[in-house]
Order: sequence, then structure tokens, then C-alpha cells
Amino acid sequence: MMKNTNEKKTGRFMEGFRFLIYGLEVFGVIGFELLWGFVIEPFLYKRGVNDFNTWQMIIHWVVTCTAWGLGALLVVKECKKKSGLDLLGNIKNASFFNKENKIKIWQWILIIIGIILCLVSTWIDWNGSKVLAEFHSRGPLLFVFQYIYYLFEVMLVLLIIIFGQTAFEKWFKNNKIPFGGILVALTWGLGHWLTKGSLFAGLYTAVGGFVFGSAYLLSNRNVKLSYVLLCIMFIL
Repeated sequence: MMKNTNEKKTGRFMEGFRFLIYGLEVFGVIGFELLWGFVIEPFLYKRGVNDFNTWQMIIHWVVTCTAWGLGALLVVKECKKKSGLDLLGNIKNASFFNKENKIKIWQWILIIIGIILCLVSTWIDWNGSKVLAEFHSRGPLLFVFQYIYYLFEVMLVLLIIIFGQTAFEKWFKNNKIPFGGILVALTWGLGHWLTKGSLFAGLYTAVGGFVFGSAYLLSNRNVKLSYVLLCIMFIL
């Protein structure tokens, strides 16, 4: 009996560890931009990323998004093959509002509060509308490509949340804590600290990641709805 219990614990640990690895693999995919934007491109263009011209910036985003998309697809397919979790199938078959897994009023209230907090903090951080500020600073062409880039970034963040949440739930049998948001806070937050060179930027992103993870739980793990919510919270 004791042996069976230990075997179950070991199996649960390894299963959770596998999902944690998937989450870290997605974080590694995000890290491609560091290699591309801070090593390869400066070598090719003889200038830093902040000095890129219009087409160099567009190439940067196109290559980054292509690598991110392919990397995410490989991780998702690996996950389906080895664990049976079919995220692509989930996205195709799920609806935005699942009648069988209906979101309660109190969950919507918390989701709306989270959205308001994110929008207000962004407004304060940018001294106004982030979208309008980036449109005026980038211009129409760069603005479009930058926001496509944001859509890919949100996708990767959501994958980290999903894999992180699944991993920790396997370990602790607790589905009330936004473990996925904690993993995003530790990984994505660290990435922003390194790329922006600002501890505050890292902490700000980490807090945002925790809120995003909470939104995923409050939406009852609805991948489609979570993606839309994260886009609103992060992009706007």
C-alpha cells in the first residue's frame, strides 16, 4: 500500500515537472528575441535595436513573431504527444462562453476589477492612452506590426500560464491559487528586467503576470476568453 502511494506521488511529480518544462520551453521561445535583437541584428546592422530604421524594425518583429509562432506550435504539439493535453483542439472546439462551465457573477466582477486596474496603471505609466501614444510615436505602419507582435507575445504568456498552472496543480492538488501567474511573474518579469534594464519594469511586469494568471482561473480556464482578456489587459 505504501509502495503504491509513493509510486503515485512520484508519477504526479514527474507529470507536473513535465508541464513545468513546457512552460520553461515557452519562456525559452520568448528568449529568442534577446538573441535576435541584441546579438544578431546589431551585428548585421551595426546599430542597436533602439536605432533601427523602419524596415529594420519591421524585419525584427516579423522574424521574432515567426520564431515565436513556430516555437509555440512545437511546444504545444510536444505537449499533446507526451501528455495528451490538446490545446489546439481545445481552442478549436471551445466557445467564448461555455454554458456547461458558466462563469459566476463574482468571477466577472473580479475580472472587470483586474481589467480596470491594468488599464488605469497603463494610463498612469504612459500619461494617457498607450495605444494613441504608440500610434503617434510609431506611425501607422510600425504601429500595425508592433501590435501584431503584441498579439504573439500575449499568446506565449498565456501558454506559460496554462503550463505553469497545470504543473503546480498536479503537485499540490490546489486549483484556487494562480500558480501560472506566479510562473509568468518569475519568468516574463525577469525577461523584462533584463531587456529593459530596469528592476521596476521587471516588478511591474511580474505583478501584471500574476493578474493575468488570476484572469485565467477566473475565466474557468477558458483559453479563448483568457486570450482576449489578456490582450485587453496587456495591449490596451
